[in-house]
Amino acid sequence: MIKQLPRYLLLFVVLITLQVLVFNNINLSGYINPYIYVLFILLLPFSIPNWVLLIIGFFTGFTVDYYMNTLGLHTSASVLLTFVRPTVLSWMSYRDDLDRFDSPGIGSSGLEWFLRYAVISVLIHHTALFILETFSFYHFHITLLRIILSTLFTTLFIVLFELVRSGRK
Repeated sequence: MIKQLPRYLLLFVVLITLQVLVFNNINLSGYINPYIYVLFILLLPFSIPNWVLLIIGFFTGFTVDYYMNTLGLHTSASVLLTFVRPTVLSWMSYRDDLDRFDSPGIGSSGLEWFLRYAVISVLIHHTALFILETFSFYHFHITLLRIILSTLFTTLFIVLFELVRSGRK
């Protein structure tokens, strides 16, 4: 993990910069808000301790909250995602898969596995984020539509970014 630290720091900076400068400006009728920074949490190594994972999730969400001025919404959703990530990985993978590869990704795990992993993880993140944002069930159907559409578009951008990233290796 220490040898890969510069690579993960670069990935963090690139994804946060893309989020702040590009993806925060994509807002189609208030229903589609892609959050590409979630990919950083998804690509963290399998072997990372859970307490470190939670700290990284907190710092990632806090950084996005700082630039978006959203008062802890992204921090809460990111910490929830990092909390459930080991459970999601254990549901989706056999122990041999986790031992064979360092971290999840299209290059190591395959497109189908990574797509399922990304959809489930992004859906968890976006559900928490948009429920906390509205903090009401008054217009639940609109919130549900935002969750579904934003999950689809975020997953699309995540898979495209990961295809480009894994294609360069």
